[in-house]
Amino acid sequence: MGKAERTRQFIIETAAPIFNQKGVAGTAISDILDATRLAKGGIYGNFTSKEEMVLEVFDYIAEIEKQQLKALTAAATTAVAKFEAVFRYYARYMSNRKVPGGCPVINFGSEADDTNPALKKRVGNLAKYFLSRIEYLVMFGKETGEFREDWDEKEFAIMMFTILEGGILITSITRNNKYMLSVVEILRKEVRRHMR
Repeated sequence: MGKAERTRQFIIETAAPIFNQKGVAGTAISDILDATRLAKGGIYGNFTSKEEMVLEVFDYIAEIEKQQLKALTAAATTAVAKFEAVFRYYARYMSNRKVPGGCPVINFGSEADDTNPALKKRVGNLAKYFLSRIEYLVMFGKETGEFREDWDEKEFAIMMFTILEGGILITSITRNNKYMLSVVEILRKEVRRHMR
């Protein structure tokens, strides 16, 4: 990686928690300048606009989220254990963040809804990725005989993803983890209900 690539990556990594905590609209280029200690030319020499930087930052955070989910489930050998690893992670979600500021789907998605089609598409792709991973865990459990064949993986994936996102939101707003613990227990019971 050359100097230009390293500088660009440094800006992305430094800007990620700022955008994830303050939001796209709430983050000014001056915030990025203060955090990176670069001159304006250092920023605009690497990014043509704030929007371009936001897209790169989101891609960076999304990749971290994907790798974290893969790592959580990789060590477990059964579908039930894979789900349990995910549940343990979400039970401590707010303290487990590699990029501070909560869930990027919520944070970036709420701002991209009608104002930024390129960002909206990226947020949608990350949501679809999470849904597909949940579906995969259910299908894997069916193949291994852990779960009943009649369990609808698409329906459960929508339920699990949306209930987790809601749990993250209310936990973040109230600064009280009891809501996330309740959400995790609801999902844990749902998984047990479909076990053979």
